[in-house]
Amino acid sequence: MRATGEQFELSRSQDGGQSRAIITELAAALRVLEVDGEALTETYPDTTLPPFGNGIVLSPWPNRIRDGRWMLDGSPQQLALTEPDRGNAIHGLLRSTPYRVTERERHAITLAATIYPQKGYPFVVDTSVRYELVGDGITVTHRFLNRSDAAAPVAVGAHPFLRVGDAPIEELTLTVDASTLFEVDERMNPIREVPVDDTDYDLRAGRRVGELQLDVAFGAVSTDDDAIAHHRLTAPDGRYTELWQGPEFGWVQAFTARDYPRPDGAGLAVAIEPMTAPPDAFNSGDGVRWLEPDESWEAAWGIRRGVRG
Repeated sequence: MRATGEQFELSRSQDGGQSRAIITELAAALRVLEVDGEALTETYPDTTLPPFGNGIVLSPWPNRIRDGRWMLDGSPQQLALTEPDRGNAIHGLLRSTPYRVTERERHAITLAATIYPQKGYPFVVDTSVRYELVGDGITVTHRFLNRSDAAAPVAVGAHPFLRVGDAPIEELTLTVDASTLFEVDERMNPIREVPVDDTDYDLRAGRRVGELQLDVAFGAVSTDDDAIAHHRLTAPDGRYTELWQGPEFGWVQAFTARDYPRPDGAGLAVAIEPMTAPPDAFNSGDGVRWLEPDESWEAAWGIRRGVRG
């Protein structure tokens, strides 16, 4: 039985190449992404839930809210504690939600889900995510529409685990182009934001994945002239998988799972998670977009394959 519901396969042929993706009904997760037969993301059987949240959409907030508590116009709000061992609310409200297809083409699909009023989040917000294969990877666009009678707070993130074809994960070099990180307490909640300079987490010049143990949120991402940030996993032969994030995505989480389940046995996997808001954003207010009634908003990121020149 499929644990993640219906599977939607996308394909595209362009310039002699072939790209392929599989999106799940549950949590609108990116389960497979391949270009010319090379995997750009980690996958998993469709009979299991996404391990470590692989590929799922994180909305209306990514990461954690401390104690699941935040204030709305002076009134305390209490979210369900979906990370009970640490006493936090984690990764939003759509992790266990089936999405519905609203548009579908051979190379693209749009899935939608509505957030209804619930404990700790008294709003109605329509959300959608569009996956579109391009020549060297995929572009992902998130959209929101506030159907409430009052302004609603929204943020979004994604949780893809990247790889570079069959290159051993330990031998890859991880580059995260960000100049600050969040120090956290024992429950992974932020204490302060500090520069990455002179820390083990300065990944701007790249470090070998086998040397790293990460569950770190980064801020102050560096961008190009188009306000796009770029992070990479690079193989020794120069092949790389890049995650890019648009200007709405000002933060990124890097996470190494030491026991990611694969058919040939558990092993190391690396997630690069674009986020439009940092950890505990409903309390700090950083990055949270307050949508007025009937106001819409969108944000985009993507994954692409390349070869270092």
